[in-house]
Amino acid sequence: MDGIRSWFDYLSSRTDLVVETLLQTLAYVVTVTVAASIVSITVGVLTRHNALAKELSLSIASVFLTIPSLALFTIFIPIVGLGFAPSFIAMFLYALLPIMRNTVAGLDSVDSSVIESAKGMGLTPNQVLFKVQLPLAWPVILAGIRVSALLTVGISAIATLVAGGGLGDFIKSGLARLPLPNSLEAIWTGVILSLVLALAIDVVLRTVGRFSNPSGVRS
Repeated sequence: MDGIRSWFDYLSSRTDLVVETLLQTLAYVVTVTVAASIVSITVGVLTRHNALAKELSLSIASVFLTIPSLALFTIFIPIVGLGFAPSFIAMFLYALLPIMRNTVAGLDSVDSSVIESAKGMGLTPNQVLFKVQLPLAWPVILAGIRVSALLTVGISAIATLVAGGGLGDFIKSGLARLPLPNSLEAIWTGVILSLVLALAIDVVLRTVGRFSNPSGVRS
């Protein structure tokens, strides 16, 4: 109980900093997820009829996930410097694969008979894509977006090592000051608020899915 009380005292004495770092992490998650979604869905759509291009795109996106996170964050420092830019680029590259893979899987899962029926009704290829294929693939695509968003929350803690800010600042500060007073409270703040943010984002995206999925594929 003393530890919990001490943590709440720590939070209340640093409210402004907590809000600032929480918003920084949220900004990373939103911007990275939106950018990765635009790129990944576009690539998935453009390569849907070309097996070689599809596999090549997925392979390139997969390579980024094999690079150690700290290395990926620091490799761009000589090019773009410290702060937001290297952090955003690294998280963006990590976020590509889940969305791209699910876009490809979602589009491939659309029954060919449904596509042929749509063409038989006189729909153009673009109309088939936007009115039939993408809506039916959306639940699978959104699942990939959710994975990428949650992945970004976790990886964003590393941004502090390249002066990128965010909730990782608390974890870094706490680890640097162990076993001094408030060091554990700082670590708890970074970890617990990251978990809370991840849960909140997951709930939001699941709710979006529930209301945006075509009625025929809602669970």
